[in-house]
Amino acid sequence: MPLDFFESIDAQIKKKFPFVVYRKPREDTVKAIFQADDRLHHLTSYAETGFIFAPFDSKHPTILLVPDELLEITDENIQTSTAKRVNVRPTFDRERKEAHIRLIEKGISEIGKGNFKKVVLSRCIEADSKAQPLDLFQKLLVNYPHAFCYLWYHPNVGLWLGATPEILLRLGNRQLTTMSLAGTQKYKGTENPKWDPKELEEQQLVTDYITDALKNRVDQLKRTNTETIRAGELLHLRTKITGHLEEKKLASIISALHPTPAVCGIPKQVAKAFIRDNENYQREFYTGFLGELNIITQKQRNNRSRNQENQAYRSLAKTTTLYVNLRCMQLKDDKAYIYVGGGITKDSDAEREWEETVAKSKTMLKILE
Repeated sequence: MPLDFFESIDAQIKKKFPFVVYRKPREDTVKAIFQADDRLHHLTSYAETGFIFAPFDSKHPTILLVPDELLEITDENIQTSTAKRVNVRPTFDRERKEAHIRLIEKGISEIGKGNFKKVVLSRCIEADSKAQPLDLFQKLLVNYPHAFCYLWYHPNVGLWLGATPEILLRLGNRQLTTMSLAGTQKYKGTENPKWDPKELEEQQLVTDYITDALKNRVDQLKRTNTETIRAGELLHLRTKITGHLEEKKLASIISALHPTPAVCGIPKQVAKAFIRDNENYQREFYTGFLGELNIITQKQRNNRSRNQENQAYRSLAKTTTLYVNLRCMQLKDDKAYIYVGGGITKDSDAEREWEETVAKSKTMLKILE
């Protein structure tokens, strides 16, 4: 990757000005958005343009990075650091494990009482890290080509990075695409594994919720068959959902979707209240969402035409692409705070749910090593 690209980002960090650098899934283009001052902008409507970073709790404001400068390069020359490999050992003790298992058991008990059908419970893992953020970002790019990889910074908020497999929504030319993503198991050499009834039920709950939330808001609503997808060393169940939407309705759609049952629960408000009262830490931007808002992209028309004049025609399209902030961490004071969680249903086993969070934590721990 050209040195001047990372030199520009490093200069932005030294000036303590906001920026984000990212790559979309299965693309070879890395983009950077720089803001020219350290002002903290909050989203006031979804008519604005820029890169947004939204917290889990919608009571807190969404942050908007203003695109004062945009850089874009291909990632074919990315190289990871040649520094000596370090065995990262996150802070762990049996008391923390037992506390999380008690939390899961409490969630299962509340489901049994009929208070909600599903709740997503998470925890924060602390690990020592003196790694440079840009080195970590390059490792994300190399290790997770099928994820949305990002490094985000604002001096008044902090520094976050991650590799998330889940899109919240994509909107372009009135075409809306979203997905339900639930169920997790380790990748064991096959991408067509057998799924337990608990995982299948969890996926169905998320799919039904999203479909119901979009009904009467989106035209020509459709959903695909559920499929297995790979995200690093994990497998998930995914169902794509599409439809047609007017841009002015984007805010209402995001409000209806976020937070989805894949990161919160069903019913949403009851599950969210349980999370707030029982998780014993603030998620902040974990399980929020982030991405491009109303960014103008250029698309070439008729690429296969033999007519060179026709090939010159290009169309400008305004697109919004937002991702759920999973598989992420926050860097602060030589510490990395890694966030992981899992969906709890009536068929959940507390010990297995704990092991699922351990498996998910390896996505970010692998980057710290």
